[in-house]
Amino acid sequence: MSTAALPSIISRADLAGLGLSNHRLYGMARAGELEQIAPGFYARPGELDDTTAAWASISLRKPSATICLLSALSLHELTDEIPRETDIALPRGERTLATRFTPIRWHSFARATFDIGRAQHQLTDDGLTIGLYSPERTIIDAFRLRHEIGTDIANEALKRWLRRRGSTPSTLLELARSFPQALPALRSTLQILL
Repeated sequence: MSTAALPSIISRADLAGLGLSNHRLYGMARAGELEQIAPGFYARPGELDDTTAAWASISLRKPSATICLLSALSLHELTDEIPRETDIALPRGERTLATRFTPIRWHSFARATFDIGRAQHQLTDDGLTIGLYSPERTIIDAFRLRHEIGTDIANEALKRWLRRRGSTPSTLLELARSFPQALPALRSTLQILL
């Protein structure tokens, strides 16, 4: 079987369905026809850039992993800051992972509010995704954790979000009620901006 016929990412668990053996998989990896992106996961060479490969390796091993804070602000085009590392949240108590391709800054978010504003960000054409917080949730987290990312970044993200069509402060404040530590600062900043 040629590598072009394989999915962009395969795992050892996929081998039987693809008609491959462990021996053939390891041979393809040694020959450079596949590259290992995480323990037990392989991709076609050049298929994924380093950041996407790292995100894929995390998503495959930790389905709850979610891009957050500065990295999410950047993906939502709510900041001009270029993240030096990817911010990824896991539910409090879950263990972090080692990655080979890109630096990751891990965050632990409360389980009770972890899924609020969480959606999926597509990584590959064949359906691999990683969690990504919505623009609203990301702004709330920026205010909640402004001591980590900076008040200026949180304020600028809110300004940019307010300029977008369909952005309603009442929706943002309703979502912020689940995060009492962010609500006062968010409310007072909205009063200044509006």
